[in-house]
Amino acid sequence: MSETILTPPLQTSAERPGILDRLKRIDRVLVVTLGVLAVLAAFSRDQAGTSVLFVANAYAFIAPFFLLSVLAAAWTKGTGLDRQIARAFDSRPMTAVFLAALFGAFSPFCSCGVVPIIAGLLGAGVPLAPVMAFWIASPLMDPQIFLLMAAVFGLPFTVFKAAAAVAMGLGAGYGTHALVNRGAFADPLKGAVTTCCAARRKVLEGAPVEWGFWRDPERLALFRGESWVTGWFLFKWLTLAFLIESLMVAYIPADQVGRFLGGGEWWTIPAAVAVGVPAYLNGFAAIPTVDGLMDLGMAPGPAMAFMIAGGVTSIPAAMAVWALVKRETFAWYIVLGLTGSLLAGLGAQAVLG
Repeated sequence: MSETILTPPLQTSAERPGILDRLKRIDRVLVVTLGVLAVLAAFSRDQAGTSVLFVANAYAFIAPFFLLSVLAAAWTKGTGLDRQIARAFDSRPMTAVFLAALFGAFSPFCSCGVVPIIAGLLGAGVPLAPVMAFWIASPLMDPQIFLLMAAVFGLPFTVFKAAAAVAMGLGAGYGTHALVNRGAFADPLKGAVTTCCAARRKVLEGAPVEWGFWRDPERLALFRGESWVTGWFLFKWLTLAFLIESLMVAYIPADQVGRFLGGGEWWTIPAAVAVGVPAYLNGFAAIPTVDGLMDLGMAPGPAMAFMIAGGVTSIPAAMAVWALVKRETFAWYIVLGLTGSLLAGLGAQAVLG
């Protein structure tokens, strides 16, 4: 009796993945990050080491929050609690926005560090309105910065900035809530985040909350998948964001930018916003920089606008946000940052000038 040998069918040239298909599978964020480090290593080894240390220090600070946000979001998916959370926040949106803005204004996150928290909240089913309130308010103030600013600038300037942080958070939250009620921002997260483990998630739709999710293979697989996909997605984008941030700190000193805005002309407030939003301005580093500029004659309005615009967002933070949320949500986030910074600057000039 002859033995039949089965051989796999040969792939035709049309079936084989082409060069373009293979290139599409390459992680472009990882390639860019490694490329930037390679260029730095070739032309400026000192800066390469400084940038790597900067990224490491940034992760050392946000690591607990990063892990907590990723695991908490995955936990809510695995247990099925995300639907309960969404319903709870939807039932009292006004209170949720108020508390989110208040808590955000005194939480210790910068514009980049807040991104994994935002991803975790949205992934856990929290509506966009309270998330946006926390998102806008969080990078602007925290207890340590409040005490340092009070010692350097005095209470009026410091209290005004803290009040501006809360007001911007409230405005962002309630404005977002109004737009959501009209049908906007129905699904703010991009597909790369929302579709991970989508097939498994559909199986759990309508299922009750299961606290011991690890006993259910489907739920455990969902938890693992959510943790890995969301964690890796945030890690690669935040690494690139922190790397770009380190270069901006090194090559675009805030004091040089601030000198351009040092006058008291009418255009300095919108100019401070226009320059501050893309630039990176660390909350702690901004204190001596802006203090020195005010000693040289910079008015309170441009100083406030510059500090808030540089704190609420930046190019590195915007890169991470762009990868996380859809275009309309990203555009709304930028509009809120621009508008809030401008109004805060005008208000500071009117009250403190």
